Amino acid sequence: MKTFKLLPIFLLLILTSCSTVSVYSDYDKSVDFTPYKTYAFFKPGIDKVEISDLDKRRILHAIEAQMQAKGFTKSENPDMLINIFTKSREQVDVNQFSAGWGYGWGWGWNPYMMYGGQTTVSTSTQGTLFIDFIDAKKKEMIWQGEGIGTLTKNADKKDEKVNEFVTKILAQYPPVKK
Repeated sequence: MKTFKLLPIFLLLILTSCSTVSVYSDYDKSVDFTPYKTYAFFKPGIDKVEISDLDKRRILHAIEAQMQAKGFTKSENPDMLINIFTKSREQVDVNQFSAGWGYGWGWGWNPYMMYGGQTTVSTSTQGTLFIDFIDAKKKEMIWQGEGIGTLTKNADKKDEKVNEFVTKILAQYPPVKK
């Protein structure tokens, strides 16, 4: 009986510990995206991003890999420029668990009560990555992708996390017009 009461709590912990990336995109509906075949990074914008150079390189390498997989070529004279922007915030989760056997309501001692409850507090860093595509000739943004998810401080897993963000964001490009 006790196992069945704790099983939903255990499953909830497993599901919330799996991190996922939520993605969104927006674009200029008047733009025909088929002529865009080449790209370059918008260095002045990327230089302003306030993350480590290591993380910038991870993001740019992941973008290059995805763009290459989509058939785009990096160029000195590009059709579009790619810029990135990031933000992060600390997220605090407080969970209270109370379980036990007993009867009735109100104050008093219950000989069947297993324990009174437990409170856990956890923190994580929630990160947002924006990827902007800018028409190189017009200098106008034509597409923006956004990914939101939990970041890791583990250096061994950063490449994997960055690739997850970038892959899911760029899966939305080019937009499918309805």
